[in-house]
Amino acid sequence: MTTDPDLTPVTLRWAVRLLWGQAVAVGLVAAWLVFANLTTEATDLTSALMVTAFAVGVAVALWALGNALLRRRAGARAPAIVLQLMLLPIGWFMIQGGLGWLGVPLIALGIGVTWLLVSPPTTRALGFE
Repeated sequence: MTTDPDLTPVTLRWAVRLLWGQAVAVGLVAAWLVFANLTTEATDLTSALMVTAFAVGVAVALWALGNALLRRRAGARAPAIVLQLMLLPIGWFMIQGGLGWLGVPLIALGIGVTWLLVSPPTTRALGFE
């Protein structure tokens, strides 16, 4: 199925852009973790590799979900929403830990992208109405 970008609602386009942006950010964290794994002495190599693999997996998932949503694959919306809602407790615990400057924007990002994904234009474009 080919889609005309001009017919894709702005809410869906912004949701995809933000998902891709998150994928890039998590990918940069994953690259830093790979570098750290290679250059520092690990006290628990298994845990270090698992955290790195998790970051790589999340980056790949965010990018793939953005691509699927751009192609209007309705099944990609729910996993994308789940990943966005995961930002809420992460942001909350960052606020509790004194990193409010990072936690508040993460919560806002999670809520904002979720809203974009459930907004009426996106819902119609994905065939839910």
